[in-house]
Amino acid sequence: MSDQRTALVLGGGGITGIAWELGVLAGLAEAGTDLTGADLVVGTSAGSVVGAQVTSGADLELLFARQLEPPTGEKPARLRRSSLASFGWAVLRSRGRDVEFRRRIGALALAAERAGLTPSEQERLDVIGERLVGAQWPDRPLTVTAVDAETGEFRPFDRDSGVPLLHAVAASCAVPGVYPPVTIDGRRYVDGGMRSAANADLADGYDRVVVLAPIPRGFGPMASVDAQVTGMVARVAVVVPDAASRAAIGRNVLDPAARPGSARAGRAQAAGVAAQVAEAWTG
Repeated sequence: MSDQRTALVLGGGGITGIAWELGVLAGLAEAGTDLTGADLVVGTSAGSVVGAQVTSGADLELLFARQLEPPTGEKPARLRRSSLASFGWAVLRSRGRDVEFRRRIGALALAAERAGLTPSEQERLDVIGERLVGAQWPDRPLTVTAVDAETGEFRPFDRDSGVPLLHAVAASCAVPGVYPPVTIDGRRYVDGGMRSAANADLADGYDRVVVLAPIPRGFGPMASVDAQVTGMVARVAVVVPDAASRAAIGRNVLDPAARPGSARAGRAQAAGVAAQVAEAWTG
């Protein structure tokens, strides 16, 4: 097993996605498969928060317990209908061209910020900072994904990128139309999920891959998880929310009130997928 390289891919899915992923990870560790020691962790949006947390050395049970705390002081957010319509229009206008799609979505994010429809960038950085365990990149390989709001270019960040961890994670979590783009080296960046909800292809070349995907489907030019793992020369396990987890997550993934239930549902679901995950990870 020593020569088998492992990768843990953590996809996007809002506040409830963070909770669900930590629940699944805690449940899997309890069942005997601890994924947090992966040789590579890839985090997108919600997954970037979880990735930064689990590679920090923080105790997984403490991270899980934090998800069960009452959401005092946190306000629910929601993607506006106008933004959803703009997403659909971007799909039609882009005609399958992924970079063009991302550029149009980036323009939407910048316009929403100018119109005062999002919190300030500093407010958002403060919120993300509260979620992180530390301010420094971990010693272990962690890749956090984002998209340039002006060019649509996909940008993975890691500890060698020279970008502060806080800014990389905040950029990866910058849902267009809801949260402001994040400034990094004079550029503005938005949610890495605008390329793919999980960006699982960044784990290509690893021998054993587990993907936790709160949102497995693609949208327009955004690749689905299945499309990205198909053809990988690796043992792969993809875990998506089951019916109970979907019910706990509810219709608004940005509602803090659904966080405790999502965490508990993820942990409960872990028992049912433990054998599948263990087979991919160590079998």
